Amino acid sequence: MEQLLDIARAVADQVEVYEEQRVSDEVAFQNGALKDIESRRRYGVALTLVKDGRLGYAYTRNLKDRGHLVEDALASMAAGVEVGYELPGTRPEVQLQTRDPAVEVLDTAAMVADCERIAGYVRDRAEGELDVIAARELDTLRVLNSAGFDRTWRGSVWFSVAGLRYPGSYASIVKTALAAGFAPIPEHELDTMCAMYAGGRREVRVEPGRTRVLFMPEAMHTLLWRVKAATGGRAVFEGVSPLSGRLGDEVFDTRITIQDRPLDDSLPGARAFDDEGTLCADRPIVDRGVLRGFAFDQYYAWRAGERPTGNGYRLGVDHRPKAELRHVVVGAGPSPFEDLLKAMGSGVIVAGAMGAHSGNILNGDYSIGLSPGLYVERGEIVGRVKDAMVAGNIYDTLRNVVGVGDTLSPGQAGWTPPIAFDDVSFAGRG
Repeated sequence: MEQLLDIARAVADQVEVYEEQRVSDEVAFQNGALKDIESRRRYGVALTLVKDGRLGYAYTRNLKDRGHLVEDALASMAAGVEVGYELPGTRPEVQLQTRDPAVEVLDTAAMVADCERIAGYVRDRAEGELDVIAARELDTLRVLNSAGFDRTWRGSVWFSVAGLRYPGSYASIVKTALAAGFAPIPEHELDTMCAMYAGGRREVRVEPGRTRVLFMPEAMHTLLWRVKAATGGRAVFEGVSPLSGRLGDEVFDTRITIQDRPLDDSLPGARAFDDEGTLCADRPIVDRGVLRGFAFDQYYAWRAGERPTGNGYRLGVDHRPKAELRHVVVGAGPSPFEDLLKAMGSGVIVAGAMGAHSGNILNGDYSIGLSPGLYVERGEIVGRVKDAMVAGNIYDTLRNVVGVGDTLSPGQAGWTPPIAFDDVSFAGRG
């Protein structure tokens, strides 16, 4: 990487080199039996140049010809993207424990054994079709630049998900484990999955209308994706976010707190610096309903006259960094799951969501299919609703909180408790 940096420095004013490596193994069980074992390897290098105030970018999956990569980055400057920021130099950073040696030595035999444990435990307690996935990832990335920044991050992730599927359906009750070290799904979580599944065995018909809705952590990404979009630096700079200019305003219910916690190495993926070399910091985004912060990468921080917040992340070397809240934690409340059901009285549990990407995400609109949806009556799960959906806007939904659960679980967009809301539009077979 140093050789690539030196070659590029000879022809550019500023240079950044980004290198990533990933090793992953995955075991899949379908209907309680081993289906597949797969291993993957990924490698890539991205080069960013700044010359005469213009940005150049190129990447490769095979770094054989460094000179050619530099030429590609220079050629991309024809797009005319102007920049006026300086790359970050070396500064003291927080030391985090992000790589667990136990995951480094974990083999597929151990992963198969854990899937078999789950399958055997659930088989004795539920009649549904059980699918299980167990996976581990070992990630290494390095960021170095012409300003003297040179840091390497190494992370490990253990991931397992068990889904108890209803017969003749793609809908499953799901439980997930996610950690930097080997952390199997505990039996009490599997007991909860089996109990929820049993409560939804009977199909029920529910009249459409406005009702109370409980979003489980497995479905909360529906709402969090829209919060992330609205707090992203580009949308804020361009003035298209509903939250533009609203720092300090109460935008959600006072029971809603959303934090960005990259320095919390009790959670997987903790980072001391982002993919641009900007140091990370734990920050409130929404504090007891009040908007406190946005996420800026280097480019849109410069455009907006702000400071980068350490949220510049890539989806891979083939993507430029963009502002992203990658370490979201939603504050837990006081309510055990059973108390949330009692507080609901009657309503619908969104145990899984289909089409969470649909609707105007930036505006906060959502319209999702329930996969599955469970019906609650007098505080108890009494059945499952089919061909049903809920719809709304997060700026209404997140102001109508009924209760917040006391336990955080991993979801697609962060760590969150189950949260119950009032006055959400429901449609289904009545």
